[in-house]
Order: sequence, then structure tokens, then C-alpha cells
Amino acid sequence: MRCGFAALVTLLLTACATTAPDKESIEPETATGIRDLQPVHASKHLVAAANPHASRAGIEILRAGGSAADATIAMAVMITMTEPQSSGIGGGAFLLHFHNASGQVVAYDGRETAPASAHGDMFLNAEGKPRTLWDAAVGGLSVGVPGQLRMLELVHKAHGKLPWKRLLQPAIKVAASGFKLSPRLHALLGRDPYLKAMAVARAHYYDNAGAPLPIGTILKNPIYAETLRLIAEGGADAFYKGPIAVDIAAAVTNASRNATEMTLEDIAGYEPKARTPICRDYRVYEICTMPPPTSGGITPLQILGMLSNFDLKPLGAESPETAHLFAEASRLAYADRGLYLADSDFVAIPGTLLDPEYLAQRAKLIDPKKSMGKATAGSPPGTAGLDWGRHESTEAPSTTHMVAVDSEGNTASMTASIEGAFGSHIMVRGFLLNNELTDFSFLAERDGKPVANRVQPQKRPRSSMSPVLVFHRRHKPGEPRRLHLAVGSPGGSRIIEYVTWALVRMLDFGVGIQDALGRPHVVNRNGVTELERLKGQGPWAARLKSALEALGHTVKVRDLNSGLQGLMAVEGGYIGAADPRREGIALGD
Repeated sequence: MRCGFAALVTLLLTACATTAPDKESIEPETATGIRDLQPVHASKHLVAAANPHASRAGIEILRAGGSAADATIAMAVMITMTEPQSSGIGGGAFLLHFHNASGQVVAYDGRETAPASAHGDMFLNAEGKPRTLWDAAVGGLSVGVPGQLRMLELVHKAHGKLPWKRLLQPAIKVAASGFKLSPRLHALLGRDPYLKAMAVARAHYYDNAGAPLPIGTILKNPIYAETLRLIAEGGADAFYKGPIAVDIAAAVTNASRNATEMTLEDIAGYEPKARTPICRDYRVYEICTMPPPTSGGITPLQILGMLSNFDLKPLGAESPETAHLFAEASRLAYADRGLYLADSDFVAIPGTLLDPEYLAQRAKLIDPKKSMGKATAGSPPGTAGLDWGRHESTEAPSTTHMVAVDSEGNTASMTASIEGAFGSHIMVRGFLLNNELTDFSFLAERDGKPVANRVQPQKRPRSSMSPVLVFHRRHKPGEPRRLHLAVGSPGGSRIIEYVTWALVRMLDFGVGIQDALGRPHVVNRNGVTELERLKGQGPWAARLKSALEALGHTVKVRDLNSGLQGLMAVEGGYIGAADPRREGIALGD
């Protein structure tokens, strides 16, 4: 039984059967309804996040004179509590920061790492076969060393304006006083088959009979408030060293399900990374994205690089021809992703994956009149010595995205996650721990060849998170960067498609940002072409399905699970937008 809900219509909510989701299920983050949202205009500063409490925390910090980095930190610690199924300080994040005065873009990597006890066979069952996703994901085995908070501290040191402790005050206040349990969170709690079996989480989110707390319940979290007070006073060290770290290690090591070893040394040794972003031109724009360990930078740029060989504008944003070209370029990019992309600190990643000549050759494989079907990985220059085994990991779709721009034009675009809905389901100190290690390949070898994204100690699992910054293309050396867009989305391995499809709509066809975030998606991860079933969009999917099937696509119409948040720089200020599929909002002055 599929249990849908319209995000704000409480009377339509019903109890849902708690059957275990299969590995391709997107149900934990799917809403069948769509809100009627209008874009938000601002002249000074702006935020957008997937939960209203987070957006309010961000705008409060901006109004107090904080920077975009400050606002992002305030939103991140708030959304840990108010959208607990998606992200939090028990997980990781990727953040792109643009410093307007210098034009510098920095890519901050707060991705989780595997503990020292991790090994390539850890996700195999007694018969030596890969375990199912949810068999492996729930409990201690899947927990990576959290990276988000240490990364946010690094960002604050580089770009913060307000004191660190000030940034945590909005979340501390809400944790102590409580917030109303939303229809969306209530529905997700009701359909999750595992959370109520975990004693700490059950006591927080369910009644004595095991039913989720009613919509509108004032949900207080005094334990999280105390956790944040410690972090406010002691910085990230209070999390990574001392009693909080002790409790995290104990919760993983002594988990009631899939217990495994995580040590205090694992936690204390976590290091965030300030990396060089990947920036490439597309049409009249420059697009900056994250480098590995996420595939959400190279893969979208590959798709766009191939599409740059086609003139899309005359085809129209809603045409089958545009959808076909997008899906075919996506097939090719996902084929490369599955073979080559992983943690670049452990794996040699071809620097030629974004070479224009290579992408032009790949684009020649796209027939405008016929689908290629399953694509194979290419052989970009310099890959002769790379002999990887191909094997895909399965990424559950629970993640979040937020954007902020401050009064000086500094901009942050951050995607954060604890992986599957409610992560590992282990709750400690008022927050949930991630299950990000299931983003590794469950097989260390394939056909006698090592898999690039195999599990290794201290390695970061491959991600699809795709925070993006778009600038107007510079025409001469030394010309300053001018911001055009900041955008990103949750959605597991479909994040790449959600973000790139929105970029195509905005950059190729001039679609407004709110409309681009709210229109139905086209997805192809080198297999079935997925078209979004979206309420209020009429026969769009049916018409497109017939046209794409005539071109040889296998098409599935289904609910999808994006949560795009974005902002656009315009004359005199900014326009902010939130994905109408979720409960987020944009706020600005």
C-alpha cells in the first residue's frame, strides 16, 4: 500500500502499513501533493531551507548581521531536530561557499568516514552475498564518523561574522520550548518499520502503544538542547572529544542491531576538507560544483557538457526531444560514474572525464531519433591503467538542501544528509546517527577487479549530493564573478538528475526559479527513464511517456522525491524558491 499525503492537509492523513521498503523505494520522502508557492523577492539577504524552522533560524542570523556561512550553520543545527529523517549533526554535508569580494569559491567536504574497523566484506551475509539495503542500514554497521559539525566549524572560521555560540541559540530555544510535529514528519514516522523498535527513538517520537505522536504535538528535545549548549561553549571539540563522542561510540558499538566497533580515536580523528571546486562553462554561464567523493559534481557537468553539443532552445523545455537528449546524456554520464567515481583520496579519478573533446565524442553516441538503451562507460584519455570493477551502490533518498546569501553577496549552497530516512535509526544525545556507509559498494570486487567505491578504513563513501553555484560567464581574465544561481536537492542517486534538469530549464530556457523547482522531473540513471507523476500537471507524463517509448525508452511514471532549494540573483536583489513537494520556505528582506 502506498501511503501518500498532501503536506499540509492533515485530514487526509491515515495510518500506513509498516512494510519494509525495497532498495529502490523512494516512499519515505515522497509527497503526492504539491503546494502553491510563490517566489520570494529580497533586496538585502535571503535563505531557503526544506523546513520552516530552519529558514526562520537562518533569516534571524542574517538580520543580526551574520554571514551566509553563519546562517547556514544556524539552519543546519535547527533542521537536525525539525527534519530529523533527512540530515543532522550525526551525518555529513558538502558546502560550496562564494566570497563576493574576492570571487573565491571553496568546496567544503564534511562527508562521513569509515571507522578503522571497516572492511570490504562488511556488508556481505553469511553466504558471502550482499545484504539487502535495509538489513545493512539499520543499526551500528552502517554508521560513518559524522563530519558535518567539524566542517561547519571550519566554514565558520573562514567566513563567519557572529560568534559561534550565537548561531546555535535559535535551535537551543526551539529544542527547549518545542515545535509542532508536522503532518509530513508524522506520516514518515508512521510508515517507518524500524524506528519504533529502537528504544531511544521510540521514547521520543511514539506513544506507549507504538503509534507516532499526533500532528501538532509540541515536541521538545531537552537532551538536544543540552548537546547544543555544550557545542556552543566548546565548539566542535565538544562533539568530537569528551562525553558526546563517548556516547556516539558506545551507541554504535553496543547497538541493539548490527553492532560494530567505532572508537573514540575514529571520532576524534575526523578531519574536514577544504577542496578546490570543479568549475566549467556551460552556454553563457560558469557552473561550480563539488569534487569527489561526491559524484554530484562531475556527473552533472558531464551531462551538461554533452548537452552543450545540441541546440536545445528551439526544442522547448517541455518537448519529448529535450527530455530524450537529457535522458541519453544522463545514461552516458551515469555509466562513467558507476565505474570511475569514488573518494579521490583513495582512488585515482581520471582528470579527463570533463575534457570537452571526450564529452563531444560521447555526445556523438546520442541519436536524436532513437534511445541507445543501456550505456557503457567510456575510456577518456589517461584511463588505460585503470581497471576497475563496476558495481553500483544504492543510495537512499533522505537528504536536505539549503541556500543563503548575505548583505555582502556572500553565498552558501549546502547539501546535508544522514542517508536513509532516519539514518541508522540510532538516536544519541537528541539526534540521529547516519547510515552513510551503505553508500559504499557492498562488493569489494567484481569480475576479479577491485571496485573503486569499495569499503576501506577512513575512506569517504561516494555520494550524489550536488550543491551548485552558477555565475555569469567571464569574458576576460580577472573579470569578477557575478552570481546567478545557488541550488541543490535531496533525492539519493537521483539528486544529480533533479539538479541538472532544473539547471537545463533555467539556463537553456529561461524558466523562473520557482517554476523550475516545481515542474515534474525527468530521470535516467542508465536504465529506465522515469517521469514524475505530479498532481496538477495534467497529461504531461502520459504524453511524454508515449513519445519517449516511440524512441525506444522503457518508461516508468512514478512519484519522485526532490527537495530543491534555490536562489537567483536579479537586478536589485534576489529571488528565493523552495520545492513545493516538501514543507520548506524561502525568506528574505
